[in-house]
Amino acid sequence: MTEAVAPGDGVDKSNDRVRRMFGEIAPRYDLLNHLLSLNIDRYWRRRTVRLVPPSGEAPVLDLCTGTGDLALAYDRAAGGRLPVTGSDFCPEMLAIARKKGEALGVNDHVEWVEADAQNLPFASDAYQIVSVAFGLRNVADTDQGLREMTRVCQPGGKVAVLEFTTPRRQPLRGMYGWYFRNVLPRIGQALARNNSAAYEYLPQSVGQFCEYEQLVERMESAGLSGVKFYPMTFGVATLYVGTKPST
Repeated sequence: MTEAVAPGDGVDKSNDRVRRMFGEIAPRYDLLNHLLSLNIDRYWRRRTVRLVPPSGEAPVLDLCTGTGDLALAYDRAAGGRLPVTGSDFCPEMLAIARKKGEALGVNDHVEWVEADAQNLPFASDAYQIVSVAFGLRNVADTDQGLREMTRVCQPGGKVAVLEFTTPRRQPLRGMYGWYFRNVLPRIGQALARNNSAAYEYLPQSVGQFCEYEQLVERMESAGLSGVKFYPMTFGVATLYVGTKPST
């Protein structure tokens, strides 16, 4: 990441800040994710794998993998028969992902790579699925991240983006916004003390990130076709899926 503030956003997503922030909360990241989402985040990842399932023999790449949950979900869905790569630019997060993989005995075919989503060290047209869960909004240049995801996806392959969104209907929209702005930051900051205000950054980054039709347009501009989105849990999270054209 190179830009301090992403185009169209008012949130500081500079390389140093984001890496430091996630490094500080890494030890309690999984606990807080499950607690603050009431464990629904597990369902969102399972549904992502069901809607965008692996097939054939080509590998799968999960970007901004964090502690590796979506990468490991893809490995389970493939029954360990496909190479899966989890990539992240935060070494503290990747260290936890490697420990998970080691505990599951899958690190012989699940690879963990430290890399910037804006400048991936992977070959073009290599992966049948390129996924990212709750990480695209943290990439300083969203469009460059999407272009890189499209580049490394094989023709006919899928790019899957799972992100937080704001429910469109009241009264849920208002209730969700109040919880996200007032309750979540206090709980998160109390349980995962850090110097980077990580759980204040979370609602800010979600609130200012493009969503629904806006993100569809940006995925199409990155070279994907047939982009569709699937709201989950009343629109608290949304899965976007596009296809890289075969020609």
